[in-house]
Amino acid sequence: MSEETFVSVGRRKKAIARVRLTRGSGKLLVNGKEPEHYFKAEEFTRAALSPLGTVGMREQVDITIKAQGGGLNGQAGATRLGIARALEKLNSELRPELKKEGHMKRDPRSRERKKSGQPGARKNFQFSKR
Repeated sequence: MSEETFVSVGRRKKAIARVRLTRGSGKLLVNGKEPEHYFKAEEFTRAALSPLGTVGMREQVDITIKAQGGGLNGQAGATRLGIARALEKLNSELRPELKKEGHMKRDPRSRERKKSGQPGARKNFQFSKR
């Protein structure tokens, strides 16, 4: 295997995306499917592949992604971060451009845990004065 492979991981909420990037002709697969078919909604596909548009390398790299956990939105966010990190490994000069567009930041928002004595994370049982 003579060509270099750049491996990275992206996470968001409960979703994890493992990204393998090689120089190539623009082939993209997410869990063995085309991104348009896997993510179903166009906005998820656009969000997931946005780092490639930012640096203009859509047709220059082949990417294979294994996404698991969470929902499609979380997986799209995880894929976005994973692709950005792999592109940085490919060429470190792309980092400022990716960072400026916000692709290098992991989204820290996550589900808040349910507290005991309450029906949900924030919701409380109805208060009755009498």
